Amino acid sequence: MAAYVTIVEIILSLALILLVLVQTRGEGFSATFSADSSIFRTRRGVEKTLFQLTIAVAVIWVLMSIVSVIVNR
Repeated sequence: MAAYVTIVEIILSLALILLVLVQTRGEGFSATFSADSSIFRTRRGVEKTLFQLTIAVAVIWVLMSIVSVIVNR
C-alpha cells in the first residue's frame, strides 16, 4: 500500500506544479514593478476554475502526505 500512496503523491505533485505554471499572473518579471499589477480584479471562467482546482489539488496533496507518513510508520 505504501507504494500506491507514493505513486499518487508523485502524480499529485506533478499536477500541482503544472497547475501553478499554467496560471498567468502579469506579463513576466517586468509586471512585478508596474502599476498595472496592483489593480484588483476578480477571476472568471477558466482562470477561476484553474485557481480552485489548484487549491483542491494542494489540499489533497497535503492529506496524501499525512497518509504517507502514517502508512510508512
